[in-house]
Amino acid sequence: MKTYHPHTQLVHADRMSNAHPDGAVHAPVSHSVLFDFPDAQGIVDAFQGKRMAHVYGRSSSPTASALQAVLTQQHQALGCVTFASGMAAISSFMLAFLKQGDHVIVSQFLFGNTRSFFQQISEFGVAVSFVDPTSLDAVQNAQQPNTRLLFTEGLANPLTQVPDMHALGSWAKAQGVMSMVDITMTPHVMADFATLPIDILVTSLTKYVAGHGQALGGAVLDMGKFDWTSYPHIDPRYQVTDTAQWGLTQLRKKGLRDIGATLSPEAASSILIGQETLAMRFATIQENTSQIARCLAQHTLVEHVYHPSLPTHPQHQLVSEQYNGTGGIVSFTLSESIDPVLFINQLQLIICATHLGDTRTLALPVTQTIFFEFTQEEKDAMGVNEKLIRLSVGIEHVDDLCADLIQALNYFSA
Repeated sequence: MKTYHPHTQLVHADRMSNAHPDGAVHAPVSHSVLFDFPDAQGIVDAFQGKRMAHVYGRSSSPTASALQAVLTQQHQALGCVTFASGMAAISSFMLAFLKQGDHVIVSQFLFGNTRSFFQQISEFGVAVSFVDPTSLDAVQNAQQPNTRLLFTEGLANPLTQVPDMHALGSWAKAQGVMSMVDITMTPHVMADFATLPIDILVTSLTKYVAGHGQALGGAVLDMGKFDWTSYPHIDPRYQVTDTAQWGLTQLRKKGLRDIGATLSPEAASSILIGQETLAMRFATIQENTSQIARCLAQHTLVEHVYHPSLPTHPQHQLVSEQYNGTGGIVSFTLSESIDPVLFINQLQLIICATHLGDTRTLALPVTQTIFFEFTQEEKDAMGVNEKLIRLSVGIEHVDDLCADLIQALNYFSA
């Protein structure tokens, strides 16, 4: 099969990865919850894992399977399981593979809801150590005999810290610890994850992949690098002949089927169509974000700007080595005299909304919203303060975006 440029593959991925009936270019939306087996042995074999087939809409659908095939191909993964949201993907994975008495090492810079979930599972007997993932020493020092998993983000939200994937992945592999990275802020057009020593990828498809703020979805991708035969919590029922499939089999059974956070066919279809323009959208988003970061850094009422494109960013050099770009979120702290809520109210074009990865630029006062539930000590550890604004940059013309930010800032200097 001919190999095309990655941008071309995005546009034609669905058609090339899946044979749709009647020559349909896009995967049809299959609403059926149940599936007919003319020979009853067929459903028996499907339940017993002897053949792949759709048996019930909670476990799979033709439309979700089409999306999974596309994501698997794009990430050069072993396989993919989709879920109703990014949080559903994370929580279903953890509940499928962790048990009471386990220990996990987790980034202390995690997105608010993800951090909240890890705090919740700690109440069920899973020990959680929050550490700085940009420090390999901190990660190493957190290891315990029962450490099962290392979890971090490819680019932290909102302060854009970036861990060294090669260093963390290599350390985890040497220790027999599973490595898992949330790539929501670093979609696959930004990095070749197949070349990184990371075992599991998880992402919120709602964000950059879907791209238009109209479909919720999440995915877990097994990169085929973890030795599942060494993992103690694989149910004997899911230890199929192909040992590489043990993780995906258990995730589909204990994670998706049993927990039931199923991606709807309608959302899967929207995500499939949205991902076709990911490369084009993300290129514009990243260029806009870099220019906005420079624009903000020059204003006297902005105390600090957080974006990897700036030479002042602690991982500026690492980002250029590890990623193809610097991401689409930029955060900044305002002068002590400015109320962040009043500042956002002065914006005329940029939208106040809690979302990321949209075609439209969005602004949010961070500590008053997504980190509101956390203690001051936790917020201090994450490096966020009351004056922090997060921008998720869109595809509008950058001159209009900069002008909107400048007029809002100048309002407070009058």
